[in-house]
Amino acid sequence: MKLETERIKLRSPEISDVDLLYKWENDCELWPAGESFEPYSRFDIERYVMSEGDVYANKQLRLMIDLKIADGQKTIGTADLFDFNPLHSRAGLGILIYPPDERRKGYAHEAMQLLIRYAFEGLLIKVLYCNVSANNEAGLRCVQKAGFEICGLKKQWTARISGREDEYLLQILNENP
Repeated sequence: MKLETERIKLRSPEISDVDLLYKWENDCELWPAGESFEPYSRFDIERYVMSEGDVYANKQLRLMIDLKIADGQKTIGTADLFDFNPLHSRAGLGILIYPPDERRKGYAHEAMQLLIRYAFEGLLIKVLYCNVSANNEAGLRCVQKAGFEICGLKKQWTARISGREDEYLLQILNENP
């Protein structure tokens, strides 16, 4: 299965990605979107990259999003499957596009489509879900465009400096048997 479009490619993290992942994981402005609330050491990131690869053992899969450019490629984000549960055939899906000036260009949608196809056809996952802040209108549009449907609202779910935010729970079902 080819994990690429004309503009982007999803690939496994390499040791050369450690510095970039270290920067992203330690950007405290990104923490509310995930479960992190403390910095990671470079060693933690390096160990993570070295252990990556077996979604069944790690219960997660991180892929790097590379933008195809004239003289090669430029890494612009990550595409994640997390909370993978093979018994119930479900996983969470998350996308990060960084830096912010690369957002709103359709890359997240393309990466999401590739990751959905891989999850459904390659891993035979039945249910994918994602969480989107109720204040993130662009993110909500992106996941809905990919086929996710709102199935719940978690009230005051995320703490921010400005106050608490609601968060939507969305899911998409694999309609193939």
